[in-house]
Amino acid sequence: MNMPCGVSYTSNSSLAAAPVLVTADTDEALQRGRETVEQSGYRMAAAVSLSEASERLERQGAASAIWIEIGDGGDEVDVAIALAQHVSREGRCSAILSVPMHQLDQVSSLFDDANVEIVVDGNAHERASALALAVASRELPKRLHDAAADRNAERLRQLSDEVSRIASTLARLSTGPQPAPMLQAPPTSPDVPDISVDTVRTVIRARRLRSRFFPEELFADPAWDMLLDLLQAEIAQLRVPVSSLCIAAAVPATTALRWLKTMTDQGLFVRRADPHDGRRVFVELAPAASQSLRRYFAEVGQAATI
Repeated sequence: MNMPCGVSYTSNSSLAAAPVLVTADTDEALQRGRETVEQSGYRMAAAVSLSEASERLERQGAASAIWIEIGDGGDEVDVAIALAQHVSREGRCSAILSVPMHQLDQVSSLFDDANVEIVVDGNAHERASALALAVASRELPKRLHDAAADRNAERLRQLSDEVSRIASTLARLSTGPQPAPMLQAPPTSPDVPDISVDTVRTVIRARRLRSRFFPEELFADPAWDMLLDLLQAEIAQLRVPVSSLCIAAAVPATTALRWLKTMTDQGLFVRRADPHDGRRVFVELAPAASQSLRRYFAEVGQAATI
């Protein structure tokens, strides 16, 4: 079986975890979901269609997660969203929703749900990472409780080893940003500098030229690109859907989503629901971030080419 280098899928803890239920809207998507669970070393409870998933989950004695795979057609994306929301409300297990890029905006209403992991056009590495995060979030609290209850020294030692291993694995798999301090708003002033959209676009174009001369992996941090994209949209008075911001980030969409969430949590971004489609979310700069960027451009002037 071919597996990505540097990722160890099978472990005693993954085999000991409650099984994972797989569901999808097409046979091809169902097979992709099955392969992800099997290659990650987790037991599979069943693989069923979306229409059968709720009933199958009710009959399932225990599950650590449900993997929901949406195919390229995406005809049943609303059913998938409803299922993920139901699983989250019930709290019995975690949910992972895997979607193609063109369906990203339709599932953006789930971004704030801590019990739902979203994978966008994920490769094997990203899919395994999302599954490991989802299962660990359900399994570790239960095992900590069990170990504390029986106070068995050997079990506690094994648990400690397992926690260390999982923490190390997730640190290696996760490509999301580290926590950062909350943005502090600059002093409010009526003289916030004006900046032209052409200036910001020139900076963005200059940054894109780097990939012609250096590997893109050297510039994997997308925070500055996302800030610049939202600034140019603000100046041009354009609304930015989540999918557009992920494209502007110039990193895998699943990675961009993690950055989007972190930067929202840190007060840099604000998410607005689409008044015409409750599934869609627009992203914009927080006022403090906008002021800081404008002052930055005013101070660096024509040198702002990177």
